Amino acid sequence: SLSTTVITLLFGTPVALLLTQRNFRLYRFVDTLIDLPTVLPPSVAGIALLMAFGRKGVFGPILSAMDITIPFTSIAVIMAQTFIASPLYIKAATIGFSAVDLELKQAASLDGANRWQIFRYITLPMSSSSILSGSVMTWARALGEFGATIIFAGNFPGRTQTMPLAIYIG
Repeated sequence: SLSTTVITLLFGTPVALLLTQRNFRLYRFVDTLIDLPTVLPPSVAGIALLMAFGRKGVFGPILSAMDITIPFTSIAVIMAQTFIASPLYIKAATIGFSAVDLELKQAASLDGANRWQIFRYITLPMSSSSILSGSVMTWARALGEFGATIIFAGNFPGRTQTMPLAIYIG
């Protein structure tokens, strides 16, 4: 769950920033893609991951050629949890980033701040509560993930067994 949260923070923050600018061409597509895991049943998400990354899946032959196996490994656990839980962070961060007053950013820009400085000193601190709540929701959702994990990663004690899977067996 911690790995999932860190990965989501690293890769979800740029996506959330992108979603705050609604004027780019693929906005609706990216927004729908982000919402998809929240409306799919987790078991369907697990089947989709298996169909994409399994031996006979879309990317299976490419991965097999490189001698990479993803299903039923600890990487599959992290992928399943990230797929299911990351939209919670991305949506919360997008709301937080969107709430930052545009005039503050423009004033900082006029004073000579570059994009990174505006993000670091204005956007990030002002949206920190949204980022924190999104991170906590992502961690909690990843911790409790069952459906996608059991289908895509299996339930191998000591290898892919997560807490919900251990409770299910016990």
